[in-house]
Amino acid sequence: MAPRRDVIADDLRTQISTGHIKAGERLPSETQLASHYAVSTPTLRSALAVLQSEGLVEKIHGKGNFVRHPLRRITYVGGGRTPLAQTATDPALPMTVRTTHLPAQGDLTTLLKVSASSPLTEFLCLSHEGRSPHSLARIYVPRDLAPADGPSESSFYARVLGRMAELHPPLAEVEERVSARFPTPREAATLRISSSLPVLAITRVATDTTGRVVEAARLVLPGDRADALFTHHTMSGDRRTEG
Repeated sequence: MAPRRDVIADDLRTQISTGHIKAGERLPSETQLASHYAVSTPTLRSALAVLQSEGLVEKIHGKGNFVRHPLRRITYVGGGRTPLAQTATDPALPMTVRTTHLPAQGDLTTLLKVSASSPLTEFLCLSHEGRSPHSLARIYVPRDLAPADGPSESSFYARVLGRMAELHPPLAEVEERVSARFPTPREAATLRISSSLPVLAITRVATDTTGRVVEAARLVLPGDRADALFTHHTMSGDRRTEG
């Protein structure tokens, strides 16, 4: 016999897939659901965690559990000029950007190859689809490369690139490290995903022709809505491959 958790998850999954419980609708409270299925609250929460890991249900703190609207998949294109992922059909998901000036510390000093307390600017970028957070990026640049008047949500990265081109030599290398892992508690809360849903974590470091790191970006893309694309161009003459 299947565990009660799986039976409950199957029943709720069926109700969602058949439209009995519609996208955007709030589920009954956990207490009500536990009573309905005659199980303990921990068992009920375990069943909901299964649906959360599948991207069918999201838990909004202080409001309850809601059926998710189907989210579009986004594609991170490796080697691109911008570290932000895009959807295949609509590159302009709404985005909120929070700008913070901070001193380099911890692993940021290694990532950007700067001394401790060097002035940096962090752009915390959170894309949305409807009311649901979609992906998260933290982009760090040396303070002198950040727009003086603060970037707008719609054009901030284009302005950062312009500032780089204005003050410094062009990019010479972009290194990208990709890994799959579980989200940190903070990431799970920000993206409103289950801590058991794997994410695609990408660390991107861009260096100019003088060897200076001009950008370091950390992206967190939930695994239920993200792909990564890397294209290698093979040179026919000497079989060299560049990323």
